[in-house]
Amino acid sequence: MKSFADLRHEHARWLARRRRQDTAFVACAAGATLLGLIVLALLVIDVLSDGLPRLSWQFLTSFPSRRPAQAGILSALVGSCWLLVLTGLFAFPIGVATAVYLEEYENSGSRFQQLIEINIANLAGVPSIIYGLLGLGIFVRVMAPITGGRSVLAGALTMAILVMPIVIIAAREALKAVPDGLRQGGYALGATRWQVVSRIVLPSASSGILTGMILALARAIGETAPLITIGALTYIAFLPEVSLEGLRTPFTVLPIQIFNWVSRPQTEFHQNAAAGTIVLLAVLVTMNALAIYLRLRLQRQRES
Repeated sequence: MKSFADLRHEHARWLARRRRQDTAFVACAAGATLLGLIVLALLVIDVLSDGLPRLSWQFLTSFPSRRPAQAGILSALVGSCWLLVLTGLFAFPIGVATAVYLEEYENSGSRFQQLIEINIANLAGVPSIIYGLLGLGIFVRVMAPITGGRSVLAGALTMAILVMPIVIIAAREALKAVPDGLRQGGYALGATRWQVVSRIVLPSASSGILTGMILALARAIGETAPLITIGALTYIAFLPEVSLEGLRTPFTVLPIQIFNWVSRPQTEFHQNAAAGTIVLLAVLVTMNALAIYLRLRLQRQRES
């Protein structure tokens, strides 16, 4: 039988071994983070050094051109904005409604609920090119009389399906974070389930839902493969009209325009691609900052 001194010595060695393991893990994590930040900083510096001299108001307000000095991103920037707005209009109501149904109405763990959850999880991991093929077959060809074929409407519907699982998952997590005491308090006051959901649960979860929606749109603005698959153009010398008919016109977006310039052999087009990348990064940073601002503001309003 071991003495108290032996047990104390073994415990001290065990604690020393745990400290060494913790120190090694922290060092590895810090090293990996530092390496990632260094690589990211080098990439950003390289893009800024190539693109900043080309970035100007003329670059933002000009259409694409065969001459690099006259080329701009106006049509691609406006097309990206159109795509984001329409994607949000299609994905947000359906995604939030699905999350509300799964969390507030069908939360008994039935097989039907499990089937839906499995499908949503699987859809979140499907490669984006598959959604492009789906959009090409359904929205471009089958629904051509409605969408106009290779149009901004078909692109928005395709991107809405792409980000739908992200919206549903984010909304469900936000709804789960709402304390059950708020629901029970509403029921105790005589409110119906829909009144509790619409007036108590959704306002309490609005910050998380909006954050998930903005992050989903941030992914949509950077996707290229689905839009190339459905036939988004690389050269657009006009802007879509602000009308229902304008939704049926061809379009292009920033990632496709950047890809087109990068594939060209001229150095001037590579500088244009770097400048377009700066604009795209600025849009992404703005959307992420907006998500953080909305979350903090809604949290303060709810606490007050």
